[in-house]
Amino acid sequence: MESRKPVIIIGHGLAGLVAAYELSLRDVPTLILDQENANNIGGQAFWSLGGLFMVNSANQRRMGIKDSRELAMADWFNSAQFDREKEDFWPRQWAEAFVNFATDEFESYVKGLGMGIFNVGWAERGAGRADGHGNSLPRFHMTWGTGPEVVRIFAEPVQKAAKKGLVEFKHRHQVDKLIVDDKTGRAVGVKGTILEEDDAPRGVKSNRVPVGSFEIQGSAVLIASGGIGGDPELVKKSWPVDRLGPKVPEHFVLGVPAHVDGRMVAISEEAGASTINKDRMWHYTEGLKNWNPVWENHGIRVLPAPSSLWLDATGKRLPPFLYPGTDTLATLKYICSTGYDYTWFITDRSIVAKEFALSGSEQNADITEKSIWGVLTQRVFGTKGTIPVQNFMKYGEDFVVRDNLDDLIEGMNELARMSGRGPELDPAEVRKQVELRDSQFMNTYSKDAQAMLIHNARTYWSDKQTRVAPPHRLMDTKQHGPLVAVRMNLLTRKTLGGVETNLQSNVIRPDGQPFPGLYAAGEIAGFGGGGVHGYNALEGTFLGGCIFSGRAAGRAMAEEVIGSRSSKL
Repeated sequence: MESRKPVIIIGHGLAGLVAAYELSLRDVPTLILDQENANNIGGQAFWSLGGLFMVNSANQRRMGIKDSRELAMADWFNSAQFDREKEDFWPRQWAEAFVNFATDEFESYVKGLGMGIFNVGWAERGAGRADGHGNSLPRFHMTWGTGPEVVRIFAEPVQKAAKKGLVEFKHRHQVDKLIVDDKTGRAVGVKGTILEEDDAPRGVKSNRVPVGSFEIQGSAVLIASGGIGGDPELVKKSWPVDRLGPKVPEHFVLGVPAHVDGRMVAISEEAGASTINKDRMWHYTEGLKNWNPVWENHGIRVLPAPSSLWLDATGKRLPPFLYPGTDTLATLKYICSTGYDYTWFITDRSIVAKEFALSGSEQNADITEKSIWGVLTQRVFGTKGTIPVQNFMKYGEDFVVRDNLDDLIEGMNELARMSGRGPELDPAEVRKQVELRDSQFMNTYSKDAQAMLIHNARTYWSDKQTRVAPPHRLMDTKQHGPLVAVRMNLLTRKTLGGVETNLQSNVIRPDGQPFPGLYAAGEIAGFGGGGVHGYNALEGTFLGGCIFSGRAAGRAMAEEVIGSRSSKL
């Protein structure tokens, strides 16, 4: 690398890669540090389904979806529910800026780098009100190639820049301290620990054996190190009991690897950065214990379509509008109010095959490997679900598969007894809930809000063909059996608050002034501003937030460094 001081990026995940890409376009030398090995380049984004939030895209228009900036902006702000005068000052501005980016630039930005879109899905279908949380229409743009493709389009040009000497990676470098100049208050470098080499595969926990130390000076510093979802104790410590109480859940499955440890949050605070909205978080309610785990307590989320019957741990049906795929945070709040940390789906083979999409690039090999044949045989014309879904039905500890309802309920109770986590279900009450649900599927019309949701979902032709099963009774086991019960665990995932930043991703100090030379992007910055989502996410916005905030940081740091360099000439 050239002798001039590089921009230092802490974290080789998506936000850091996007920033490095933007810097490389402007010939700015860059040093990327990460505590993990090179196998983990791309961070959490690699494991993702690759969903991206875009507005009025060519893909939407081709599928007959009439989206607009105004509708997306309304959906975002109705979901975010910003209510804090000081802490939501920058998040509000980031929200408006992101929706504008998603409308005007996002599609051309990623497609210009070679990305393709596989489908447009309808995530977070909403709370049942026009002025409430949720997407009014499908906006979840599935990347053809899932998370690895999202990583590739930025990692490849950055790695090419590394071969030219413009970018350098230092893996197994754990940052412990930000260096701040006492006179100017500017971030001028980092200190940390060199960790022992470890060739652990991607996602597998690596050692923390120190073998040396380092101190590096830079022209600017970007923190892009991720959130706290890999540390359940830190999640519990941050849990907002006042909003999601009355008690902190005791059991989670982990949706992210152990290296998503939140270390840089405290390190940023110690250096003088403002952190805000740390009580806002996004954890899923449909988590499965992975039968073939990559990391300890590895959880996989089911992205459900709306047909399964959802019961709490005591056997009560979740109230309207808490149906599969509608309102994650409101469902989480309800579950926590029961005193238990899991729920039940009662469903059948037909619904599981059509409606159980699994999160994770490794759980969607057909799309990840860009296999049109795999998509057609497993998703469009198949009747058993994808191979990973079939494997979960065979081997997943949260699944109960039986030919009749009595045996199914007994299997559910046996699972509850074995785990010691919840009560025994009353067979008569469960049967009552199933029969009530089924009574609303004798006709094509219904008074039941979930039945209406299912019929509405199937008016979108993509959902009708590949995502939502034809409406039917669960007890019609001859045509749709066997019956399936699934214990749905709480699954850790995203931090919605974090380091406060302005629209250039420049970190803000507690007094409201910019922190010279220090930037933050991605999850540690609440995906922009310290909390661009407010209280609720619309999905496809986490990868999108990493890309948008990383891009803003890269461009702003380049402008600062190039301007500083020019002024000295």
